[in-house]
Amino acid sequence: MLSFLTQHPRRAFAGIALISASMLAFGILYLQNVLGLHPCPMCIVQRECFIVLIVLSVLGAIFPKRGLQVVMAALGVLVCAFGAFTAARQSWLQWNPPEFATCGRDLYGMIESFPLQRVVPMIFRGSGDCSAIDWTLLGLTIANWAFIWFVIFGFVLLALLVRRRAA
Repeated sequence: MLSFLTQHPRRAFAGIALISASMLAFGILYLQNVLGLHPCPMCIVQRECFIVLIVLSVLGAIFPKRGLQVVMAALGVLVCAFGAFTAARQSWLQWNPPEFATCGRDLYGMIESFPLQRVVPMIFRGSGDCSAIDWTLLGLTIANWAFIWFVIFGFVLLALLVRRRAA
C-alpha cells in the first residue's frame, strides 16, 4: 500500500486532503452543530493543523513538480508532528484529568488579549474542557482519533519525502 502511494504522490496528497476534509466536516457539521459539542483550545489547534494539512496536500496534488511536492511533504510532516503532539497532549489530559477543571478563555479571546508568547503556553496548559470526553468511537476519543490520523498522514508524507529524494 505504501509503495503504491509513493509511486503516485499526487494521489497520496489528494487522499490526505480528502480524508482530512471529511474529518473536519464531520467534526464541525455533526459533532459541533448537531450534537452541540464545543471545541476546546486544543481541538481548535488540531482543526487548524488539519486545515493547513489540507492546503499543503491540495498544493502537492495539483502541482506535479517534484520539488514542490518535496516541500509540501516536508511541511506536511512538520504540521502532522505538531498536530500529533497536540492530540497526544489532549489525550494525556483526558486520561489524567487535572483536579481543577477550568478552561478559561477560548483561543481567539486569548490571541486578542495576550501576546503570542503567552498564548502558546496557555493553550498547552490544558483545561477542564480539554480533558472532557464528550464523544467516543470504538472506545477512542476525538483526540485519540486525531492523533492516529496525524501519525498515519505523517508517515505517508515522510515516505513521500524519502521516496521523492531517492528518485
